[in-house]
Amino acid sequence: MSFSDDQLICFGFEDKLGYFAKAAVPPIYETAPFFFDTYEDYAKAANHEKEHYVYSRGTNPTVRIAEQMIAALEGGEDCKCFASGMAAISAALMCSLSAGDHLILVGHIYETSVSLAKYLTKFHINYTIVHSTSTEAVANAIQPQTRAILMESPTSFTFDMVNIQEVASLSKAKGIRTIIDNSWATPLFQKPLEWDVDIVVHSASKYLGGHNDLIAGAVIASKEIINRMYAEEYELIGGSLAPFEAWLLIRGLRTLPLRMEAHQRNALLVARFLSDHPAISKVNHPGLPSHPQHELACRQLKGYAGLFSFELKDSGYEDICRVINKLRLIRIGVSWGSMESQVISPNYGFNKLSLKKQHMPESLIRLAVGHEPAELLIEDLATALS
Repeated sequence: MSFSDDQLICFGFEDKLGYFAKAAVPPIYETAPFFFDTYEDYAKAANHEKEHYVYSRGTNPTVRIAEQMIAALEGGEDCKCFASGMAAISAALMCSLSAGDHLILVGHIYETSVSLAKYLTKFHINYTIVHSTSTEAVANAIQPQTRAILMESPTSFTFDMVNIQEVASLSKAKGIRTIIDNSWATPLFQKPLEWDVDIVVHSASKYLGGHNDLIAGAVIASKEIINRMYAEEYELIGGSLAPFEAWLLIRGLRTLPLRMEAHQRNALLVARFLSDHPAISKVNHPGLPSHPQHELACRQLKGYAGLFSFELKDSGYEDICRVINKLRLIRIGVSWGSMESQVISPNYGFNKLSLKKQHMPESLIRLAVGHEPAELLIEDLATALS
């Protein structure tokens, strides 16, 4: 067996910063300010704070270790870690847009990202949601003022595929910045920067952290973009990641290859079971041959995460409640990417019109498959669906 570069980054990241002191686990630099021997040293550091440790709202050694690991995994020049995934997406959008600009959201985007796009209209930034993931639909939505495109692939809840390379190529030719949320695939299964995407964002609370115990976000891009973002959207606004959360994130990154392998294996077994169940009308998992864009998924992805959705033949809110409430091993929760299996639905019983506007099936249930034995998860689902 040979180790991949990704595995080596996760299992034994080189101590480029010189802070490990041969410790098996990197230390937590839980400090706000850093002290200096002379005022001249402080003045020099304050003038170039991104390259020096002055105040942990700007840079911190523990946070920097996490940033270097994530940048290396994504194949990016640099990374900044934020206090949440939304802080990371906010920074990426605000760094890319100004008043009068236009933003395109491709497919089913994370609902809070859509809420952020709505919020930005108060600053005269307009947006268009393209419900189709086809490159042609994206091209038709481009306006003279379009400056950024935000996408996920697979998309949120419905898990449609976006042809990332085509969209990035189209955008590059028109001078439009591309931003992708790569939380689902992780850098192990998809590296969008290789296809000329400009910015990759992560909700590191999900698979990168992997233990349901931290909130964090990350932005990976060129040094030019990160340097500009550091001065304004990062340090100025102040959404930086705390040292202890960075330490938890480093711990999660070290087991990422092992955890993603388990997520992939379990989810495919569960998805195949559901696709054959008489109570299910559709399973939205790009790793299944029945997925309409399975061929694209095979070309674009190196593996499949544990998050997917399925649709009941009975589409009422009461039917969704009945199935979810019967589950015992699979817990009800809004997040995903951890070792515990979780379930949720976008149907809240009072948002039927909203689901219709989003082109979202009323019968849809999202399942985040964790690390429990697959046979127990299948048994739990079989009982709930009976």
